[in-house]
Amino acid sequence: MIDEFRRARRRKVSDTILVTDTMTDSVVGRIGNVSETGMLLIASAPLIEDALYQFRFHLHDIRGQAISLEVGAHLLWLDRASAPGQAWSGLRFIAIPDEQAEQLRHWIDAPGAQFE
Repeated sequence: MIDEFRRARRRKVSDTILVTDTMTDSVVGRIGNVSETGMLLIASAPLIEDALYQFRFHLHDIRGQAISLEVGAHLLWLDRASAPGQAWSGLRFIAIPDEQAEQLRHWIDAPGAQFE
């Protein structure tokens, strides 16, 4: 049995949250789960392992207000998904403005959140 240890809780995402590459302004996939330090991206566009990216995505707070986040991310690993043209992608956030990091923390800790 393998025990897995993560420092940050990963919130499951039940809605479709699209992720855009800010350099190309194109959608590269959707979020599977997210933490304060990174996310699981279900990529629908080709990405390069160990590369750096600038991504944008939008969350909704408990009042339904849109929260726009822009993060610098390091692609740590890729694994082909069972659906053609998709890959599971593990990303670590390397740059996120303090105000947006605080908004992300509140979203993750919001009542009713489910964690992996």
